[in-house]
Amino acid sequence: MKVLMINGSPRAKGCTFTALSEIADQLKREGADSEIVQLGTGPLRDCIACHKCDELNNRCIFNDDVVNEIIEKAESADGFVFGTPVYYAHPSGRVLSALDRIFYAGSSVFAHKPAAAIASARRAGTTASFDVMNKYFTINQMPIVSSTYWNMVHGNSPEEVRQDLEGLQTMRNIASNMVYLIRCMEAGAEKGINPPKNPKIFTNFIR
Repeated sequence: MKVLMINGSPRAKGCTFTALSEIADQLKREGADSEIVQLGTGPLRDCIACHKCDELNNRCIFNDDVVNEIIEKAESADGFVFGTPVYYAHPSGRVLSALDRIFYAGSSVFAHKPAAAIASARRAGTTASFDVMNKYFTINQMPIVSSTYWNMVHGNSPEEVRQDLEGLQTMRNIASNMVYLIRCMEAGAEKGINPPKNPKIFTNFIR
């Protein structure tokens, strides 16, 4: 069992990483492996709706950053956690650019796998950011892993995040619920219960 986690902060060891590390530690205690991939600080393209990914089998045509690396790692992952810092009551532009491309080019390798979003803020804007991130999962048929409070931590530094005892427990509970859900899905698969193959219909309201 492996959970792939994405650090959407440009700070490799900042507050978002601290929250993801708390999840990773709990996953390890429960017998699950994890990996944290950081989006880095280099230029990261937006999706330009070129549709070239339709021809490339779960790959984005732009191979200049971590997007294709994440899609490749997602193929063998059982669950996901996407983390973001809060900028102006919103996820970082970096993580949204990555998510647009990841889910458009590689949606099939994420479908029906459980996911959680977490947000890190000094004070406010976390619930709005949390809501934005969850929409990527719901449009792609992914069960959302919940916790015992909104999936957030507060602090302006890793040291302050470590003082947010409720936030840290919320992170640990995400990990426990993630492991539980993955095990339930594995047990279902052993009994022949597989995800549905739902058709997609696109309706354009131009008359």
